[in-house]
Amino acid sequence: MTNLSKPKKKPWPTKKAMEQIYTMKLWGDDGTAFYSGDGSHHANLVDPYIACLRTFLDAFEEPIVLCDLGCGDFNIGKKLVEHTKEYVAVDIVSELIAYNSSEFKSENLRFRCLDIAVDDLPPGDCAVLRQVLQHLSNAEIQRVISKLSQFKYVILTEHIPNGEFIPNKDIISGQGIRLKKQSGLSLLQAPFLFQVKKEQELLAVNLGSGKGIVVTTLYTI
Repeated sequence: MTNLSKPKKKPWPTKKAMEQIYTMKLWGDDGTAFYSGDGSHHANLVDPYIACLRTFLDAFEEPIVLCDLGCGDFNIGKKLVEHTKEYVAVDIVSELIAYNSSEFKSENLRFRCLDIAVDDLPPGDCAVLRQVLQHLSNAEIQRVISKLSQFKYVILTEHIPNGEFIPNKDIISGQGIRLKKQSGLSLLQAPFLFQVKKEQELLAVNLGSGKGIVVTTLYTI
């Protein structure tokens, strides 16, 4: 008898890739159980970013709910929790989420293990994606973007080339980013065409000639 059932869809490769990154210390090793790379620890990137996010969060009369989509080792998030009504920290690596849950405690802090390209996103006022989408394929990015309209604000940080570049060249999800292809992410351009009411650059850190720029942008949805 012929099996007419539809073949199962292949899972996105991101989960295994990210698990491998942490297991093999592909983003570096500072002696802790999990390390999300220099971009989450170097003061020239971290300090201005934290100051920028605190200014944004403290501008609201009432604290807001922030969803950190791709929280990593939480070296940055831990410094923002007190500025929110509720901080929901999400990552795809279950062991990392279990570790963070045991290390970081606050009444308004929750950790969730989710694949943001597949699973429903937690409710909130603002979504933060800091150097997360740059590691994903265009197909996965599109799936994430389709869910971001549920938020009032989206704060996106991306590592892009110096000068002009062709945006949104596709990659395989994993450790690398589009910078190696002299490309970077631009959500407002094809193929994504993310619909927003307002776009505002909050921060740009130039890493030097040939090393690119790390840009943080606020989108009002």
